[in-house]
Amino acid sequence: MILVFGGAYQGKLDYVLKTYRLAEKDVYHCDMETMVINFDRKVIADLDKFVLACVKEGLDAKECLEDNIHRLRDKIVICDDISQGVVPVDKTERAWREMTGRCMTYLGQEAEEVIRVFCGIGSKVK
Repeated sequence: MILVFGGAYQGKLDYVLKTYRLAEKDVYHCDMETMVINFDRKVIADLDKFVLACVKEGLDAKECLEDNIHRLRDKIVICDDISQGVVPVDKTERAWREMTGRCMTYLGQEAEEVIRVFCGIGSKVK
């Protein structure tokens, strides 16, 4: 697995598509309403939105990832880094931020590579 992270609008998806010579059809985009991940695609983008959907429903997103880690081994996972800035006042947003951090920590430990993208430039972290 390859984990790619960085701030919003930093070019993570474009970086992945170009670097790994993939197309949009290879990408599954998580959304804030669905607590499901389509593991049939090579790239799982917007993991932070999947985490938010889980938090809103009281589900443990990290546990879901742990249960499906065997399905993530050959994937590229893209997640916004939402850990920077002011801690949200809203309870749900704080829980989302915390759970996203836990998920990224877990995936980072499990990943063969971890890449941070800033201004469209990837830097290998692991």
